[in-house]
Amino acid sequence: MKFLSRIAIAAALLAGAAAALAAPAALVEGVQMPAWVDREVSGAVHRIPLAPGMALKGGDTIRTGAGARVYLKLAEGSLVQLGENASLRLQELAAERDGVFKAIMNVLEGAFRFTTDAVVRDRRREVSLTLRTVTAGVRGTDLWGKSTEEKQIVCLIEGRIEVGAQGETAVTLDQPLQFYVREKGVTAPISSVGKEQLADWAQQTAIEAGRGAARRGGKWKVTLARVDTQREALALYDRLHAAGYAAAIRR
Repeated sequence: MKFLSRIAIAAALLAGAAAALAAPAALVEGVQMPAWVDREVSGAVHRIPLAPGMALKGGDTIRTGAGARVYLKLAEGSLVQLGENASLRLQELAAERDGVFKAIMNVLEGAFRFTTDAVVRDRRREVSLTLRTVTAGVRGTDLWGKSTEEKQIVCLIEGRIEVGAQGETAVTLDQPLQFYVREKGVTAPISSVGKEQLADWAQQTAIEAGRGAARRGGKWKVTLARVDTQREALALYDRLHAAGYAAAIRR
């Protein structure tokens, strides 16, 4: 009997059985591929393509490729956006510990944005973001930042944060568009950024319109190929996964 399979990128995942389980600390809300999660399983690190609806846990490292974007939804309602060629380690994630959502996220490389909706800002949370030697304590706010080997930027969009480098006294940002910069190990005085610059920064983490993105709850899929043998299907599946595309085989 002839074997026919379709290689497809799914824009929606089944949620019925998962809904009955305890809510994960974080979910993949949307992804503009290629993107992966590095996850340790039985002592070995596996690189898995990110797909909408995928549950994340402490110890996972999210990585994005060229032109990619990722949206992560935390259990307490906040949204984390990650830009291209970025790495974010979810050092600690606890959906609820003593009635408090707790998270420690290390921005190893690239641009990110952390946004908390007004309707969930009163929820108790302890979230900290680390950009190499710089740490920002988040208390229900909206901020943007970027981490490279030589330069770390944290910009307050709305709310209040405390930010500082190791060995230095932390400073409080409580005015919109204030930003903190540390370059080549030297911290610059707190300054303010213009709206045009902020808009440019924000685009670095926003899913780009017209380029295609898979989202949780999406209703469409893309058929990439139709092949005649199982061997061909598996070979293409392996190449797509290695390239950071969450493909599935349909017989």
